[in-house]
Amino acid sequence: MSGHNKWSTIKRKKGALDSKRSKIFSRIIKEINIAVKEGGPDPDGNPKLRLAIANAKGANMPKDNVQRAINKASDKDASTYSEVTYEGYAPNGIAIFIECATDNVQRTVSNIRSYFNKHGGNLGTNGSLSFIFDRKGIFRLPKGNINTEEFEMEVIDAGAEDIDYEEDTIVITTSFENFGSMQKKLEEMKIDVESAELQRIPKTTTALDKDSSEKVLRLVDVFEDDDDVQNVFHNLELTDELMEEL
Repeated sequence: MSGHNKWSTIKRKKGALDSKRSKIFSRIIKEINIAVKEGGPDPDGNPKLRLAIANAKGANMPKDNVQRAINKASDKDASTYSEVTYEGYAPNGIAIFIECATDNVQRTVSNIRSYFNKHGGNLGTNGSLSFIFDRKGIFRLPKGNINTEEFEMEVIDAGAEDIDYEEDTIVITTSFENFGSMQKKLEEMKIDVESAELQRIPKTTTALDKDSSEKVLRLVDVFEDDDDVQNVFHNLELTDELMEEL
């Protein structure tokens, strides 16, 4: 398994263990809001909304909740969210990239800066970590009865860079540029997607001892608990041994 997919899998399992279902739903609702504001409430003509709905389905979000979110976002008086990112360093030089969706940028940046300062890190300038992370498309789909040989030929033509087979899941990695074409290809193949998202994958990772790693992951948890935060990415090396110790 390639390094970034291993990192992605650990991150996903950690999220499941944390049982942050309400946080996941909140994130998807914001994705729906942004998609509707940008492209309207009809998923047939709005690929971004189709993607958000697919992610909602993969997270077992009730259909009624999804429709309510679409209806609410269609209201001209509904909150409008801005997508903003922040970059900085945790203790011991671990890079952290934070994606937010907020209706109050001033509040969000104040909170993010405060979290860094209180935990021995520092907020950097946008673009300062661009050399550390690659932006990749990560698609997770149920293995089901897929004919792997035919499937691989189709998705490679659509831009798959990597295909990993886990227990009952297939993970496809694409470049940022091929994310949309892969989404379209999987729709054409009528394959249900458990989740599809753009992730910041570290080009290299940094290993720390257990105590230092705990400090970094504690800061990551603080960021993830903020309602304005959608995703947190870092380049801390999460070895199997470290995960067992933690």
